[in-house]
Amino acid sequence: MSDGYEIPVHRSLTEQILMGGVPRAIGIINGTLAAALGLGLQSWLALPICLVIHILAVIATKRDAQFFDCFKRHIHQKRYYSSY
Repeated sequence: MSDGYEIPVHRSLTEQILMGGVPRAIGIINGTLAAALGLGLQSWLALPICLVIHILAVIATKRDAQFFDCFKRHIHQKRYYSSY
């Protein structure tokens, strides 16, 4: 590679799209669940539970931005060498 050439890469091309500090899909699922349980069933206890889930998801995302993608792949992966 020759010296003197640089190509700027914007952060938006390499980082995930986050909503409220969590990946977009997780935020939408958690918000929909909170709205359905809180407004639809009038179970107001579900709102603090969904808030705790959101906080845990934010912590997991801050530690590893690809956490939920890796977890989804782990769930769908076959257990070929498992002993049970």
